[in-house]
Amino acid sequence: NKLLRLSEGNKVITGTGTDQPYPDHPDRFNAESVCGRCYWELEWSGNHGVRISVSYKSISRKGGVQCFFGCNDQSWSLICTPSKYSFWHNNIVTVLPVTSIISRIGVFVDHSAGTLSFYSVSDTMSLIHTVQTTFTQPLYAGFNVDLESS
Repeated sequence: NKLLRLSEGNKVITGTGTDQPYPDHPDRFNAESVCGRCYWELEWSGNHGVRISVSYKSISRKGGVQCFFGCNDQSWSLICTPSKYSFWHNNIVTVLPVTSIISRIGVFVDHSAGTLSFYSVSDTMSLIHTVQTTFTQPLYAGFNVDLESS
């Protein structure tokens, strides 16, 4: 996504609203797959929504809405906004019942068990949503900053 800028050793993603001068390359952002058991955290801020996703490498990268994280059977996505969390897979949305929005999110994947879990992380961890499925390919972490959400 050329509208994202990576900084701090590829640990900070900023939505820019303008194309960045990245060369076109099919393996961009595919440096590491999520395999075995894996946990990572991220923190988001601002008035815009973010998509925190895992997807298969085979996800289509060119096209319309069907290429968005969570809008196909190749990806699973938690969308966080200042007012709600929602989970998307295969273009089916589930609005998640949470009492408070926390900007620090933990993601746990157990590839062989087919488990994907999202947590809100503060002084404690609270489960936001878990998916139980069968992963048939290696997974890759994906992120999107929605520059148009309110």
